[in-house]
Amino acid sequence: MLWSVLLPLVATWFLGSAAAFYLSWGVAGRAFDRALLDDAYALAANVGERNGALALTLSNRQAESVLFDREESEYFSVYDASGTLFAGNADLRTTTVPMASGGFADGSVDGRTVRIARLRHDGQQPFTLYVGQTTHARSRLLLELLQSSLVPQIVLLFVLGVYVWRRIGKELEPLGELQHQLDRRDSSELGLIAVEPNSSDAERLRDAINSLLGRIRAGARAQREFAGNVAHELRTPLAGIRALAEYGLARNEPAVWQQQLRSIVQSEDRASHLVDQLLALALADEAQNSVKPEIVRVDELVRAVVVSFLPRADAAGFELSADGLDAAVCAWASPVLLERVFVNLIDNALRYGRGETASLTVTLRQAEDGVLVSVIDAGRGLEPAQRELLARRWTQGSAGVQLGAGSGLGLAIVSRYVALMEGELSLESGPAGRGLCAVVRLRAADCERAVGARSAAATPAE
Repeated sequence: MLWSVLLPLVATWFLGSAAAFYLSWGVAGRAFDRALLDDAYALAANVGERNGALALTLSNRQAESVLFDREESEYFSVYDASGTLFAGNADLRTTTVPMASGGFADGSVDGRTVRIARLRHDGQQPFTLYVGQTTHARSRLLLELLQSSLVPQIVLLFVLGVYVWRRIGKELEPLGELQHQLDRRDSSELGLIAVEPNSSDAERLRDAINSLLGRIRAGARAQREFAGNVAHELRTPLAGIRALAEYGLARNEPAVWQQQLRSIVQSEDRASHLVDQLLALALADEAQNSVKPEIVRVDELVRAVVVSFLPRADAAGFELSADGLDAAVCAWASPVLLERVFVNLIDNALRYGRGETASLTVTLRQAEDGVLVSVIDAGRGLEPAQRELLARRWTQGSAGVQLGAGSGLGLAIVSRYVALMEGELSLESGPAGRGLCAVVRLRAADCERAVGARSAAATPAE
């Protein structure tokens, strides 16, 4: 990571320094050229006519004073229109390379590199003047620019690299500790990771991993509980089925065989019901982090569940009815879980809700505190203390104990499903204190919103 940060930084610094140096050197070079051109103008001002010919009115000493420089040597040459040298001490014209349009070029005099400025005077008697200057000051300035710009920047880059290295190491230290803790764990250790982060990013990563471990821990616990429940609860009905079969095989009486087969069918039905409840309970434990409530038409869902139970209710001699399904009623819920809630409540009422009369009523109404769905039977009812116990796992009511059926999971499943949908389950006495009334309370929702969402989803895109 350090190299991935420093390499682009060094490349950027190098390009930036090169561009800055190039610009600085260009500005300094233009300043030197301007000074050299000023010397050329100073000499050109002293070129005049003498005895009908061009001549420099300055003596050699005076010309040297005009071109005086303590560090550099300067030369000049003046040519008339015919190209004849009439003043100066060096033939700069013959030593220059082709000049650029700016009037400056590099050349050499006596083996030394010089910078040459050319000045052309157009008039009655035109002439061309060349002034050359050695480049020691320019070279020294170039070295000073390199030293003053590159050296401090290299030092700053080194300091920045050390700082970035230490900072990255400090930022990645919690990640190293996190990796170390994960490497030391086995598959059964799913506890929270205790790492003290020093940045918000490391803290979010730690929290995300701990959240994942929590979900995995909950799933593993649900799997272990499901496996234990299945192994424990299915042992009794399977043993009973085996005992019934062995007893029937030991008797050579067709009537006994028929009775034992009926008993086996009933035992198998109870075992299948138990497996369904165990799977439903495992699903409830697994779905605690994945349930996303949506707007559900409760009246339509209740009507569909009640209709599906009509054949069974008729066969059992129950009078099954529903009230409050004429108007649209919506609630925030999960359609799958809510259906399982009503299926379990009606199934439980049909199994244990037979009293002096065999009647079962499902009512739906919308109140100020939400949507209420009640399942009312005419059975023996429950004491207040027993109602609270029935919402727990593996607790049977008196009817289940008396009938020799049930596992104590039905109402526990309903309670768990309702809680996942942020609802509430309450067990109350039926009308006139007879029977049991199971009330499911859900958050009310706007049905018009649900209709608008369905219409938007059904409208094809243009």
